[in-house]
Amino acid sequence: MRASVGDRVLIHGRAVGMVERTGEVIEIRGHEDDPLLVVRYDDGHETILSPGTDCEILHTT
Repeated sequence: MRASVGDRVLIHGRAVGMVERTGEVIEIRGHEDDPLLVVRYDDGHETILSPGTDCEILHTT
């Protein structure tokens, strides 16, 4: 899963009733094979994210 700075991230809820979260990739850390994304969610919270199966990358053009 490739991401670039500025791409959007959509995290799907893992259980019924969990809300989806969206944010922007502001930095990429780690190795190319196992990237860690620094994400600023729309609510202002920042976190380091290891993308999994519940994560969708929305590429900007």
